Amino acid sequence: MAKPKITFICQACGAVYNRWQGKCDACGEWNTIVEESAAGGVAGGPQRSRRKGRPSAPLPLAGENEEAPRIASGIAELDRATGGGIVRGSAILIGGDPGIGKSTLLMQAASALARRGAKVIYVSGEEAVAQVRLRAERLKAADTSVQLMAETNVEDILATLADAGRPDLVVVDSIQTLWSVTAESAPGTVTQVRTGAQALIRFAKASGAAVVLVGHVTKEGQIAGPRVVEHMVDAVLYFEGEGGHHYRILRTVKNRFGPTDEIGVFEMGDTGLREVANPSELFLGERNDKAPGAAVFAGMEGTRPVLVEIQALVAPSSLGTPRRAVVGWDSARLAMVLAVLEARCGVRLGSHDVYLNVAGGFRISEPAADLAVAAALVSSLSGAALPADSVYFGEVSLSGAARPVAHAVQRLREAEKLGFSAATVPSASADLPKSGISVRAVETLGDLVAHIAGGSASLSEED
Repeated sequence: MAKPKITFICQACGAVYNRWQGKCDACGEWNTIVEESAAGGVAGGPQRSRRKGRPSAPLPLAGENEEAPRIASGIAELDRATGGGIVRGSAILIGGDPGIGKSTLLMQAASALARRGAKVIYVSGEEAVAQVRLRAERLKAADTSVQLMAETNVEDILATLADAGRPDLVVVDSIQTLWSVTAESAPGTVTQVRTGAQALIRFAKASGAAVVLVGHVTKEGQIAGPRVVEHMVDAVLYFEGEGGHHYRILRTVKNRFGPTDEIGVFEMGDTGLREVANPSELFLGERNDKAPGAAVFAGMEGTRPVLVEIQALVAPSSLGTPRRAVVGWDSARLAMVLAVLEARCGVRLGSHDVYLNVAGGFRISEPAADLAVAAALVSSLSGAALPADSVYFGEVSLSGAARPVAHAVQRLREAEKLGFSAATVPSASADLPKSGISVRAVETLGDLVAHIAGGSASLSEED
Protein backbone atom coordinates (compact mmCIF):
# COMPACT_ATOMS: atom_id res chain seq x y z
CA MET A 1 0.00 0.00 0.00
CA ALA A 2 1.39 3.35 -1.06
CA LYS A 3 2.18 5.80 1.67
CA PRO A 4 -0.29 8.72 1.61
CA LYS A 5 1.19 11.99 0.46
CA ILE A 6 1.44 14.65 3.15
CA THR A 7 0.75 18.30 2.34
CA PHE A 8 0.66 21.47 4.43
CA ILE A 9 -2.35 23.78 4.09
CA CYS A 10 -2.79 27.31 5.42
CA GLN A 11 -5.95 27.48 7.53
CA ALA A 12 -6.42 31.19 6.77
CA CYS A 13 -6.29 31.28 2.97
CA GLY A 14 -6.01 27.64 1.84
CA ALA A 15 -2.55 27.87 0.26
CA VAL A 16 -0.84 24.47 -0.15
CA TYR A 17 2.86 23.80 0.61
CA ASN A 18 5.09 20.74 0.33
CA ARG A 19 6.72 21.36 3.71
CA TRP A 20 5.90 23.23 6.87
CA GLN A 21 6.90 26.83 7.37
CA GLY A 22 6.02 29.39 10.01
CA LYS A 23 4.64 32.14 7.76
CA CYS A 24 2.23 31.77 4.88
CA ASP A 25 3.61 33.49 1.79
CA ALA A 26 0.14 33.94 0.30
CA CYS A 27 -1.68 35.78 3.11
CA GLY A 28 1.17 36.70 5.46
CA GLU A 29 -0.32 34.98 8.53
CA TRP A 30 1.87 33.21 11.06
CA ASN A 31 1.40 29.70 12.50
CA THR A 32 -1.60 28.89 10.32
CA ILE A 33 -0.04 26.07 8.26
CA VAL A 34 -1.22 22.61 9.35
CA GLU A 35 -0.11 19.18 8.19
CA GLU A 36 -2.79 17.25 6.30
CA SER A 37 -2.91 14.25 4.03
CA ALA A 38 -3.55 14.58 0.32
CA ALA A 39 -6.71 12.47 0.74
CA GLY A 40 -8.35 15.29 2.65
CA GLY A 41 -7.96 14.02 6.22
CA VAL A 42 -5.60 15.03 8.98
CA ALA A 43 -2.21 13.41 8.83
CA GLY A 44 -2.14 10.31 11.00
CA GLY A 45 -5.94 9.96 11.04
CA PRO A 46 -8.12 7.37 9.33
CA GLN A 47 -8.28 7.61 5.56
CA ARG A 48 -11.43 7.04 3.55
CA SER A 49 -11.45 4.74 0.57
CA ARG A 50 -11.94 6.43 -2.75
CA ARG A 51 -15.22 5.88 -4.57
CA LYS A 52 -16.48 6.79 -7.97
CA GLY A 53 -18.50 9.99 -8.15
CA ARG A 54 -22.22 10.02 -8.90
CA PRO A 55 -23.50 12.22 -11.72
CA SER A 56 -25.92 15.00 -10.79
CA ALA A 57 -28.53 16.45 -13.11
CA PRO A 58 -27.96 20.19 -13.70
CA LEU A 59 -30.93 22.52 -13.28
CA PRO A 60 -31.92 25.58 -15.34
CA LEU A 61 -31.16 29.03 -13.98
CA ALA A 62 -34.80 30.13 -14.22
CA GLY A 63 -37.37 28.58 -11.90
CA GLU A 64 -39.60 29.14 -8.92
CA ASN A 65 -37.90 30.46 -5.81
CA GLU A 66 -39.05 29.56 -2.33
CA GLU A 67 -38.32 31.82 0.59
CA ALA A 68 -36.07 30.24 3.19
CA PRO A 69 -38.15 28.89 6.11
CA ARG A 70 -37.35 30.88 9.22
CA ILE A 71 -37.90 30.45 12.94
CA ALA A 72 -38.93 33.64 14.73
CA SER A 73 -37.01 33.68 17.99
CA GLY A 74 -39.36 36.10 19.74
CA ILE A 75 -36.46 38.56 20.27
CA ALA A 76 -37.01 41.28 17.68
CA GLU A 77 -33.44 42.59 17.71
CA LEU A 78 -32.00 39.11 17.16
CA ASP A 79 -34.45 38.48 14.32
CA ARG A 80 -33.47 41.81 12.76
CA ALA A 81 -29.76 40.93 12.84
CA THR A 82 -30.38 37.50 11.27
CA GLY A 83 -32.51 38.95 8.50
CA GLY A 84 -35.98 38.14 9.81
CA GLY A 85 -35.39 35.02 11.89
CA ILE A 86 -33.18 31.95 12.09
CA VAL A 87 -33.29 29.89 8.89
CA ARG A 88 -33.93 26.17 9.36
CA GLY A 89 -30.90 24.05 8.49
CA SER A 90 -28.51 26.99 8.72
CA ALA A 91 -25.31 27.34 10.74
CA ILE A 92 -24.65 30.62 12.57
CA LEU A 93 -21.35 31.63 14.18
CA ILE A 94 -21.52 34.21 17.01
CA GLY A 95 -18.34 35.78 18.37
CA GLY A 96 -17.60 38.30 21.07
CA ASP A 97 -15.30 39.24 23.92
CA PRO A 98 -15.35 37.08 27.07
CA GLY A 99 -18.17 38.10 29.38
CA ILE A 100 -19.89 40.30 26.81
CA GLY A 101 -23.14 38.35 27.08
CA LYS A 102 -23.10 35.71 24.31
CA SER A 103 -24.32 32.91 26.57
CA THR A 104 -26.93 35.22 28.09
CA LEU A 105 -28.28 36.17 24.66
CA LEU A 106 -28.44 32.58 23.46
CA MET A 107 -30.08 31.35 26.67
CA GLN A 108 -32.76 34.03 26.34
CA ALA A 109 -33.26 33.15 22.66
CA ALA A 110 -33.44 29.42 23.46
CA SER A 111 -36.02 29.99 26.19
CA ALA A 112 -38.08 32.30 23.95
CA LEU A 113 -38.14 29.65 21.22
CA ALA A 114 -39.04 26.93 23.72
CA ARG A 115 -41.99 28.98 24.92
CA ARG A 116 -43.20 29.07 21.31
CA GLY A 117 -43.20 25.28 21.17
CA ALA A 118 -39.82 24.76 19.49
CA LYS A 119 -37.48 21.95 20.51
CA VAL A 120 -34.17 23.45 21.67
CA ILE A 121 -31.01 21.70 22.88
CA TYR A 122 -28.28 23.71 24.60
CA VAL A 123 -24.82 22.08 24.49
CA SER A 124 -22.32 23.58 26.93
CA GLY A 125 -18.67 22.67 26.58
CA GLU A 126 -17.35 25.27 29.02
CA GLU A 127 -19.79 25.05 31.93
CA ALA A 128 -21.43 22.26 33.89
CA VAL A 129 -25.18 21.73 33.82
CA ALA A 130 -25.50 23.27 37.29
CA GLN A 131 -23.85 26.49 36.12
CA VAL A 132 -26.12 26.74 33.11
CA ARG A 133 -29.14 26.18 35.35
CA LEU A 134 -28.05 29.03 37.61
CA ARG A 135 -27.91 31.36 34.62
CA ALA A 136 -31.31 30.16 33.46
CA GLU A 137 -32.80 30.91 36.89
CA ARG A 138 -31.33 34.42 36.85
CA LEU A 139 -32.78 35.01 33.37
CA LYS A 140 -36.16 33.56 34.40
CA ALA A 141 -35.80 30.84 31.76
CA ALA A 142 -35.67 27.78 34.02
CA ASP A 143 -39.36 27.03 33.50
CA THR A 144 -38.94 26.33 29.78
CA SER A 145 -38.42 23.00 28.02
CA VAL A 146 -34.83 23.70 26.90
CA GLN A 147 -32.74 20.51 27.15
CA LEU A 148 -29.15 20.77 28.42
CA MET A 149 -25.97 18.85 27.64
CA ALA A 150 -22.49 19.24 29.10
CA GLU A 151 -20.41 17.46 26.46
CA THR A 152 -17.35 18.22 24.34
CA ASN A 153 -16.99 15.13 22.15
CA VAL A 154 -18.45 15.75 18.71
CA GLU A 155 -19.42 12.13 18.06
CA ASP A 156 -21.28 11.90 21.39
CA ILE A 157 -23.12 15.16 20.69
CA LEU A 158 -24.22 14.01 17.23
CA ALA A 159 -25.34 10.63 18.57
CA THR A 160 -27.41 12.30 21.27
CA LEU A 161 -29.01 14.69 18.78
CA ALA A 162 -29.87 11.78 16.48
CA ASP A 163 -31.53 9.80 19.31
CA ALA A 164 -33.46 12.81 20.62
CA GLY A 165 -35.17 13.44 17.29
CA ARG A 166 -34.73 16.45 15.08
CA PRO A 167 -34.47 19.62 17.19
CA ASP A 168 -35.40 23.06 15.89
CA LEU A 169 -32.35 24.78 17.35
CA VAL A 170 -29.01 23.52 18.70
CA VAL A 171 -26.73 25.92 20.60
CA VAL A 172 -23.08 24.88 20.98
CA ASP A 173 -21.11 26.94 23.50
CA SER A 174 -18.39 26.96 22.35
CA ILE A 175 -16.82 25.53 19.19
CA GLN A 176 -13.29 25.87 20.64
CA THR A 177 -14.03 23.29 23.36
CA LEU A 178 -15.12 20.47 21.03
CA TRP A 179 -12.90 17.59 20.00
CA SER A 180 -13.26 14.67 17.62
CA VAL A 181 -11.65 11.24 17.63
CA THR A 182 -10.90 11.62 13.91
CA ALA A 183 -8.37 14.40 14.57
CA GLU A 184 -5.19 13.72 16.51
CA SER A 185 -4.75 17.10 18.18
CA ALA A 186 -5.78 18.90 21.33
CA PRO A 187 -9.16 20.67 21.67
CA GLY A 188 -9.08 24.26 20.51
CA THR A 189 -6.50 23.68 17.79
CA VAL A 190 -7.15 24.59 14.19
CA THR A 191 -7.76 21.01 13.13
CA GLN A 192 -10.20 20.23 15.95
CA VAL A 193 -12.17 23.46 15.45
CA ARG A 194 -12.54 22.85 11.74
CA THR A 195 -13.41 19.16 12.19
CA GLY A 196 -16.06 19.90 14.82
CA ALA A 197 -17.57 22.72 12.76
CA GLN A 198 -17.74 20.50 9.66
CA ALA A 199 -19.56 17.74 11.55
CA LEU A 200 -22.13 20.09 13.08
CA ILE A 201 -22.75 21.89 9.79
CA ARG A 202 -23.31 18.55 8.04
CA PHE A 203 -25.82 17.67 10.75
CA ALA A 204 -27.63 20.99 10.26
CA LYS A 205 -27.91 20.55 6.49
CA ALA A 206 -29.00 16.91 6.72
CA SER A 207 -31.54 17.28 9.53
CA GLY A 208 -32.89 20.78 8.93
CA ALA A 209 -32.05 21.90 12.47
CA ALA A 210 -30.53 25.34 12.96
CA VAL A 211 -27.13 25.25 14.68
CA VAL A 212 -25.66 28.24 16.51
CA LEU A 213 -21.93 28.05 17.27
CA VAL A 214 -20.24 30.33 19.79
CA GLY A 215 -16.67 31.35 18.96
CA HIS A 216 -13.95 32.93 21.07
CA VAL A 217 -12.43 36.25 19.99
CA THR A 218 -8.73 37.04 19.70
CA LYS A 219 -7.01 40.21 20.94
CA GLU A 220 -7.51 41.73 17.50
CA GLY A 221 -11.28 41.28 17.81
CA GLN A 222 -11.53 38.44 15.26
CA ILE A 223 -13.11 35.06 15.89
CA ALA A 224 -10.37 32.65 16.94
CA GLY A 225 -9.63 29.56 14.90
CA PRO A 226 -9.29 28.95 11.17
CA ARG A 227 -10.82 31.57 8.93
CA VAL A 228 -12.28 28.77 6.84
CA VAL A 229 -14.92 28.21 9.56
CA GLU A 230 -16.40 31.64 8.81
CA HIS A 231 -16.67 30.63 5.15
CA MET A 232 -18.36 27.35 6.04
CA VAL A 233 -21.22 28.81 8.11
CA ASP A 234 -24.21 30.68 6.69
CA ALA A 235 -24.03 33.72 8.97
CA VAL A 236 -21.40 35.37 11.16
CA LEU A 237 -22.50 37.72 13.95
CA TYR A 238 -20.35 39.74 16.34
CA PHE A 239 -21.62 40.66 19.79
CA GLU A 240 -19.98 43.97 20.68
CA GLY A 241 -19.97 46.34 23.62
CA GLU A 242 -17.80 48.30 26.01
CA GLY A 243 -17.24 47.17 29.56
CA GLY A 244 -18.19 50.59 30.95
CA HIS A 245 -21.49 50.77 29.07
CA HIS A 246 -24.68 48.79 29.47
CA TYR A 247 -25.52 48.56 25.79
CA ARG A 248 -24.61 45.66 23.51
CA ILE A 249 -24.71 45.51 19.71
CA LEU A 250 -25.22 42.34 17.67
CA ARG A 251 -23.63 43.14 14.32
CA THR A 252 -24.04 41.03 11.17
CA VAL A 253 -20.89 40.69 9.03
CA LYS A 254 -22.01 37.75 6.88
CA ASN A 255 -25.47 36.44 6.06
CA ARG A 256 -26.40 34.21 3.14
CA PHE A 257 -30.10 34.74 3.81
CA GLY A 258 -30.27 38.47 4.50
CA PRO A 259 -28.43 41.81 4.62
CA THR A 260 -24.91 41.99 6.01
CA ASP A 261 -25.08 45.43 7.64
CA GLU A 262 -27.92 45.03 10.15
CA ILE A 263 -27.52 45.48 13.90
CA GLY A 264 -29.51 44.55 16.95
CA VAL A 265 -29.21 46.74 20.04
CA PHE A 266 -29.57 45.42 23.59
CA GLU A 267 -29.09 46.79 27.08
CA MET A 268 -27.53 44.60 29.75
CA GLY A 269 -29.30 44.48 33.09
CA ASP A 270 -29.50 42.37 36.23
CA THR A 271 -32.04 40.02 34.66
CA GLY A 272 -30.36 39.71 31.25
CA LEU A 273 -30.51 41.58 27.99
CA ARG A 274 -33.31 44.01 27.17
CA GLU A 275 -34.15 45.01 23.62
CA VAL A 276 -33.63 48.66 22.67
CA ALA A 277 -36.23 49.56 20.07
CA ASN A 278 -34.93 53.12 19.58
CA PRO A 279 -31.13 53.12 19.94
CA SER A 280 -30.88 56.83 19.04
CA GLU A 281 -32.40 57.78 22.40
CA LEU A 282 -29.86 55.53 24.11
CA PHE A 283 -26.83 57.12 22.43
CA LEU A 284 -28.13 60.68 22.87
CA GLY A 285 -29.39 60.31 26.43
CA GLU A 286 -26.50 62.14 28.16
CA ARG A 287 -25.77 65.01 25.79
CA ASN A 288 -24.32 68.34 26.86
CA ASP A 289 -25.94 70.77 24.44
CA LYS A 290 -23.75 73.76 25.33
CA ALA A 291 -20.32 72.11 25.08
CA PRO A 292 -18.23 72.90 21.97
CA GLY A 293 -16.89 70.01 19.93
CA ALA A 294 -20.07 67.90 19.92
CA ALA A 295 -22.01 67.16 16.70
CA VAL A 296 -24.95 64.81 16.21
CA PHE A 297 -24.48 62.46 13.28
CA ALA A 298 -27.47 60.90 11.52
CA GLY A 299 -26.13 57.50 10.46
CA MET A 300 -27.51 54.29 8.99
CA GLU A 301 -26.92 50.77 10.24
CA GLY A 302 -28.47 48.49 7.64
CA THR A 303 -32.08 49.60 7.31
CA ARG A 304 -32.11 51.38 10.68
CA PRO A 305 -31.26 55.08 11.10
CA VAL A 306 -29.23 55.78 14.23
CA LEU A 307 -28.40 59.19 15.69
CA VAL A 308 -25.19 59.32 17.69
CA GLU A 309 -23.07 62.12 19.14
CA ILE A 310 -19.53 62.65 17.85
CA GLN A 311 -17.23 64.38 20.33
CA ALA A 312 -13.99 66.13 19.40
CA LEU A 313 -11.34 67.81 21.51
CA VAL A 314 -8.68 69.97 19.85
CA ALA A 315 -6.01 71.30 22.23
CA PRO A 316 -2.56 72.87 21.73
CA SER A 317 0.15 70.25 21.82
CA SER A 318 3.39 70.41 23.78
CA LEU A 319 4.88 67.56 21.76
CA GLY A 320 6.85 67.64 18.56
CA THR A 321 4.38 65.22 16.99
CA PRO A 322 0.78 66.00 18.01
CA ARG A 323 -1.39 63.16 19.20
CA ARG A 324 -4.24 61.71 17.17
CA ALA A 325 -6.55 59.47 19.22
CA VAL A 326 -9.74 57.96 17.78
CA VAL A 327 -12.38 55.82 19.48
CA GLY A 328 -15.24 54.44 17.40
CA TRP A 329 -14.13 55.70 13.99
CA ASP A 330 -11.47 55.00 11.38
CA SER A 331 -8.18 56.71 12.23
CA ALA A 332 -7.24 56.91 8.53
CA ARG A 333 -10.52 58.67 7.82
CA LEU A 334 -9.78 61.21 10.56
CA ALA A 335 -6.34 61.88 9.06
CA MET A 336 -7.99 62.56 5.69
CA VAL A 337 -10.52 65.00 7.18
CA LEU A 338 -7.74 66.84 9.04
CA ALA A 339 -5.71 67.11 5.82
CA VAL A 340 -8.70 68.49 3.88
CA LEU A 341 -9.45 71.03 6.63
CA GLU A 342 -5.88 72.29 6.53
CA ALA A 343 -5.30 72.21 2.77
CA ARG A 344 -8.73 73.38 1.51
CA CYS A 345 -10.14 75.41 4.39
CA GLY A 346 -7.07 76.93 6.04
CA VAL A 347 -7.82 75.35 9.43
CA ARG A 348 -4.42 74.86 11.08
CA LEU A 349 -4.38 71.72 13.21
CA GLY A 350 -0.75 70.69 12.79
CA SER A 351 0.23 71.97 16.24
CA HIS A 352 -2.81 70.64 18.08
CA ASP A 353 -3.66 67.34 19.69
CA VAL A 354 -6.87 65.87 18.30
CA TYR A 355 -9.08 63.45 20.22
CA LEU A 356 -12.20 62.02 18.61
CA ASN A 357 -14.79 59.88 20.33
CA VAL A 358 -18.14 58.39 19.34
CA ALA A 359 -20.38 58.71 22.40
CA GLY A 360 -21.59 55.54 24.07
CA GLY A 361 -18.82 53.40 22.59
CA PHE A 362 -20.68 53.11 19.29
CA ARG A 363 -18.61 52.26 16.20
CA ILE A 364 -19.18 54.07 12.88
CA SER A 365 -17.95 52.61 9.61
CA GLU A 366 -19.68 54.68 6.91
CA PRO A 367 -18.04 57.75 5.28
CA ALA A 368 -21.24 59.77 5.78
CA ALA A 369 -19.83 60.86 9.16
CA ASP A 370 -17.18 63.07 7.52
CA LEU A 371 -19.28 66.23 7.74
CA ALA A 372 -20.23 65.63 11.39
CA VAL A 373 -16.60 64.94 12.33
CA ALA A 374 -15.42 68.10 10.57
CA ALA A 375 -18.12 70.15 12.32
CA ALA A 376 -17.09 68.77 15.72
CA LEU A 377 -13.40 69.50 15.06
CA VAL A 378 -14.01 73.08 13.94
CA SER A 379 -16.39 73.66 16.85
CA SER A 380 -13.80 72.48 19.36
CA LEU A 381 -11.03 74.55 17.78
CA SER A 382 -13.11 77.75 17.65
CA GLY A 383 -14.82 77.21 21.00
CA ALA A 384 -18.25 77.78 19.46
CA ALA A 385 -20.90 75.22 20.39
CA LEU A 386 -22.97 73.80 17.55
CA PRO A 387 -26.78 74.22 17.57
CA ALA A 388 -28.33 71.62 19.83
CA ASP A 389 -31.22 70.98 17.42
CA SER A 390 -29.09 70.26 14.33
CA VAL A 391 -27.79 67.04 12.80
CA TYR A 392 -25.00 66.54 10.25
CA PHE A 393 -24.27 63.95 7.59
CA GLY A 394 -22.35 63.90 4.33
CA GLU A 395 -19.11 62.67 2.79
CA VAL A 396 -16.09 64.92 2.26
CA SER A 397 -13.91 64.45 -0.82
CA LEU A 398 -10.22 65.27 -1.08
CA SER A 399 -11.11 68.36 -3.08
CA GLY A 400 -13.14 69.67 -0.16
CA ALA A 401 -16.51 69.10 -1.79
CA ALA A 402 -19.45 67.81 0.23
CA ARG A 403 -20.75 64.67 -1.44
CA PRO A 404 -24.27 63.22 -0.95
CA VAL A 405 -24.88 59.91 0.78
CA ALA A 406 -27.62 57.31 0.54
CA HIS A 407 -30.80 57.11 2.65
CA ALA A 408 -30.95 60.85 3.31
CA VAL A 409 -34.73 60.80 3.73
CA GLN A 410 -34.61 58.11 6.42
CA ARG A 411 -31.91 60.04 8.28
CA LEU A 412 -33.97 63.23 8.29
CA ARG A 413 -37.12 61.42 9.42
CA GLU A 414 -35.29 59.90 12.37
CA ALA A 415 -33.89 63.31 13.32
CA GLU A 416 -37.34 64.91 13.10
CA LYS A 417 -38.84 62.12 15.21
CA LEU A 418 -36.34 62.82 17.99
CA GLY A 419 -37.05 66.55 18.05
CA PHE A 420 -34.30 67.96 15.83
CA SER A 421 -35.36 70.90 13.67
CA ALA A 422 -32.33 71.51 11.40
CA ALA A 423 -29.92 69.45 9.32
CA THR A 424 -26.69 70.29 7.54
CA VAL A 425 -26.34 68.18 4.41
CA PRO A 426 -24.50 68.30 1.06
CA SER A 427 -26.12 70.58 -1.53
CA ALA A 428 -26.97 67.61 -3.77
CA SER A 429 -29.27 66.32 -1.01
CA ALA A 430 -31.10 69.65 -0.54
CA ASP A 431 -33.89 68.83 -3.01
CA LEU A 432 -35.35 66.18 -0.72
CA PRO A 433 -39.08 65.92 0.04
CA LYS A 434 -40.05 68.72 2.39
CA SER A 435 -40.70 67.84 5.99
CA GLY A 436 -40.79 69.53 9.35
CA ILE A 437 -37.00 69.89 9.46
CA SER A 438 -35.09 72.75 7.80
CA VAL A 439 -32.24 71.70 5.52
CA ARG A 440 -29.05 73.73 5.28
CA ALA A 441 -27.09 72.84 2.16
CA VAL A 442 -23.31 73.15 1.89
CA GLU A 443 -21.38 72.72 -1.34
CA THR A 444 -17.90 72.53 0.15
CA LEU A 445 -16.34 71.94 3.52
CA GLY A 446 -15.31 75.58 3.53
CA ASP A 447 -18.97 76.62 3.68
CA LEU A 448 -19.41 74.57 6.84
CA VAL A 449 -16.26 76.03 8.41
CA ALA A 450 -17.36 79.58 7.58
CA HIS A 451 -20.78 79.02 9.08
CA ILE A 452 -19.43 77.58 12.34
CA ALA A 453 -16.82 80.33 12.62
CA GLY A 454 -19.49 83.00 12.11
CA GLY A 455 -19.22 83.83 8.42
CA SER A 456 -22.40 82.38 7.02
CA ALA A 457 -22.47 84.50 3.86
CA SER A 458 -21.57 81.56 1.62
CA LEU A 459 -24.15 79.32 3.20
CA SER A 460 -27.48 78.75 1.53
CA GLU A 461 -30.48 77.63 3.55
CA GLU A 462 -33.62 75.99 2.35
CA ASP A 463 -36.68 75.71 4.58
